[in-house]
Amino acid sequence: MSTEEKPAAPRSLAEALRARDDDSLAALLRSRPDLITPVPTDLTQLATRAGTRASVVRALERLDLFTLQTAQALAVAPDPASYAQLLGLLTGDDGDPAVAAALPRAVGVLRDQALVWGGDDRLRLVRTARELLAPSPQHPSPTGLGPTVQEATAGMSPGRIQEIVAEAGLPSTHDAVSAVASLTALFSDRARMRGLLAGAPEESLQVLERLMWGPPYGQVTADPAPRLRWLLDRGLLLPTAPGTVVLPREVALHLRAGRAHRTPEPVPPAVEPAAAHRPQVVDATAAGQALTALATVEELLKEWDEGGPAVLRAGGLSVRDLKRTAVALDVSEPVAAFWVELAYAAGLIASDGEADERYAATPAYDEWLERPAAERWGRLAEAWLAATRTPGLVGGRDAKDRTLSALGPGLDRSAAPEVRHRVLGLLAALPEGAAPDAESVLARLHWERPSRGGRETEEDLRARLARWTLTEAELLGVTGRGALSGHGRALLGAPAPAHAPEHPPAPEPEGPGDKLPVHHHRHAAPAPPGTLTPAEQAVATAAATRLLAPLLPEPLDHVLLQADLTAVAPGPLHRPLAETLDVLAEVESKGGATVYRFTPASVRRALDAGRSAADLHTFLAEHSRTPVPQPLAYLIDDVARRHGHLRVGAASAYVRCDDDALLNEILADKRAAGLRLRRLAPTVLAAQADPATLLEGLRAMGFAPAAESAEGDVLITRAHAHRTPPRTAPEPVPDGPPVPDATLLAAAIRAIKAGDLAATAPRKPGPADPSGTETPLPGGELPRTGSAETLATVQAAVLTGQALWIGYVNAEGAASQRVIAPVRVEGGFVTAYDHTADEVRTFALHRITGVAELAGEEGADG
Repeated sequence: MSTEEKPAAPRSLAEALRARDDDSLAALLRSRPDLITPVPTDLTQLATRAGTRASVVRALERLDLFTLQTAQALAVAPDPASYAQLLGLLTGDDGDPAVAAALPRAVGVLRDQALVWGGDDRLRLVRTARELLAPSPQHPSPTGLGPTVQEATAGMSPGRIQEIVAEAGLPSTHDAVSAVASLTALFSDRARMRGLLAGAPEESLQVLERLMWGPPYGQVTADPAPRLRWLLDRGLLLPTAPGTVVLPREVALHLRAGRAHRTPEPVPPAVEPAAAHRPQVVDATAAGQALTALATVEELLKEWDEGGPAVLRAGGLSVRDLKRTAVALDVSEPVAAFWVELAYAAGLIASDGEADERYAATPAYDEWLERPAAERWGRLAEAWLAATRTPGLVGGRDAKDRTLSALGPGLDRSAAPEVRHRVLGLLAALPEGAAPDAESVLARLHWERPSRGGRETEEDLRARLARWTLTEAELLGVTGRGALSGHGRALLGAPAPAHAPEHPPAPEPEGPGDKLPVHHHRHAAPAPPGTLTPAEQAVATAAATRLLAPLLPEPLDHVLLQADLTAVAPGPLHRPLAETLDVLAEVESKGGATVYRFTPASVRRALDAGRSAADLHTFLAEHSRTPVPQPLAYLIDDVARRHGHLRVGAASAYVRCDDDALLNEILADKRAAGLRLRRLAPTVLAAQADPATLLEGLRAMGFAPAAESAEGDVLITRAHAHRTPPRTAPEPVPDGPPVPDATLLAAAIRAIKAGDLAATAPRKPGPADPSGTETPLPGGELPRTGSAETLATVQAAVLTGQALWIGYVNAEGAASQRVIAPVRVEGGFVTAYDHTADEVRTFALHRITGVAELAGEEGADG
């Protein structure tokens, strides 16, 4: 039985990547998509790009807390470090089973993401990551450790080093290097260090305890106190600058019993349920809120139907317009900002683009209105999940101290969709009907994506995004009573809930929910899930609307008329009925049942829209489950009797009436003075005001005039629905390059490996290589052969099916190396399968700089 040779340890990250299979490379490129933007030419370029500062910073920011702690421990470990040394730094002298169990996963993640390479006996953190995570005075490490003895004594005089060695009880050496090595060995030896510290004054030990967990730097005077002098003489504190001392890393690790971190966190904190509700109750509550969400958006757009507020010069709504909107919707200003931004994200409102620019509904709003209620909710929910615009920022300040306004610039936060999906994903992992404790959700999110190097601002933003997500999900009806609903789970693409949504919810007693037992699942946490692709999200949204539809009440075709001139709609109304009632009556109150009130002004509004008194009587009789009250019938007849008795037209404006006594009454009324009326004929008055002002003035005086055209016909006035030109919904701002799909990954890996083959494959010796040995391709150099040799080699490769390495210069003058399998040579062109591009291509012979056969090619490349 033959014994396989152990593969040589990689000498660089590029060599480590070269040993990976396609699946491993695909996982790397999927987790770090910036590495294939654009696609690298070979694995050496991929390794170089993986070590750039911007890419490494991005990769470190996406690590969970324990994996980041592992990387931080490697940054303070020797380079290279063994797995045992890393384990010792994380578990300490006493050991920690939880850390030992979680460490293989963390090292695996670092390896998979090309932040660590090498075998378990020689783990190496990529140089850029070590520079970012290693302790320095300007950027302290989260470990709280300082520099090593060697780093801290780099600028110290050899004489001073020898004095420290002697005070520490070590024999003197002939040079500073060996002296530093001797001191390092002392501080790294647990037994000898215990002996050294056994003779330390109590006050000196207290100084060490204060610096032990960091920060490791302290201030001293020119004449240090005896407790500090004892430490300085023995190198337990080393000077780094005038008046500043540092605790060497080796000393701190001894005091910490070998631990790099005070509190390693190998497992994620559990999301704890705060209350439990029956799933049917959660779904019913969420469905009710979803219906309210639809009504609120409709009311918002109705307010802006004839042209909404003006667009600020810098973009967005003014503070005054947002306040007016909040009053109209009867909500707070932050909630009003949420609804405005949601309608904008769904493409239902936009600016009209005119000279006097205003916000208005888009044509897509009219299409949206015609959809069933569940589908309308699905569009809003889908837009909310994907939106990067963040309404919670409205009213805050940007980097230039300018106020952030609703619908204005500066509200995009690319992390918002990922945080929303993750928060809802954590809710989906709880038992059905369980509402989470908000603080435990925030703690879990912090573990999954901690801030690095003191970036409190970014961490605070993610925490605020999480809190806003919980609030907005409840407003939108994704959650009910704080728990994720069944249609909310479907919206995430999660499996359908176990309970049957069509069953009516059982009544639940009022009061706080029952406490749930807390189940702590201690296992390795998966990486935070990403958002769904557009196609996957469309399928999930369709599933959510199917679950929500049975929970929404069917629109009603009737109201209940009351004797006090009101009508009660006990639920949502069919759109034609609701639109007619909006004209005929005023909305007095909203909620589960909407109350409408009939007034002379509202009845006159219906008559102005072209309805007759008979039409109104018929309409009410057909759509009321109660008889039409006599007071309402009298109100309609009374207003109709006086409606149009006066006629207002355009002269500048005039009033005509067959009853000259009525015109005398108008002229005698002091309230008509501002209209500057004068009699032209017994039945005609002229005014110095335009017709609209004249109509408004006469109505304010209690009359019911009707406008008429130049031909004398009564003008019918209907609400004018102002619409913007067709607009597309705002595109979310991506959080870096998109994650590549399987097709792009496969093509990229083929191209990278083919390019790597062209750059590294050994070639057979040629006439220019008298040594007769196989040589690797010189990196970046093109092969050089004469035209006759090139032609002969290519023709031979066509017959043998061998692959060749060529240098090629295209029409733009760009040179490249390629591995090809020639198929045909004719007319000065070579037709060949290009392994680099993974396609059959044609190459001009005069553009080939040279050609070489690849070693190990015995036949056609399969």
